[in-house]
Amino acid sequence: MEQQKLPNSTLILVFGILSILTCCCYGFIGLILGIVTIVLANKATQLYTTNPELYTGYQNVKTGKILAYIGITLSALYLIFVISMVITLGWEAMQDPELMQERMRELLGQ
Repeated sequence: MEQQKLPNSTLILVFGILSILTCCCYGFIGLILGIVTIVLANKATQLYTTNPELYTGYQNVKTGKILAYIGITLSALYLIFVISMVITLGWEAMQDPELMQERMRELLGQ
């Protein structure tokens, strides 16, 4: 019986990489890509474990899943950072560099 590639194994790897690369987009894109990657990887893992002799590409699935966990962690940390900055400095300061510098000076007592 000929082995076939696991469905979405390359996509899982690519999404895992993208979840890390996009973690600085306010955390949202990396978080979404990471969660989608985990869901796809779990489905592929279930398929592989039922008939491992039928499929190749499981290494891509494992690697993509690890990268997705890293991407989710980085995205969550960045999202928490952005939320704390908005709470501390205000949304207006986040959009205006001069106002942000002024508020940062106020926080630092300068």
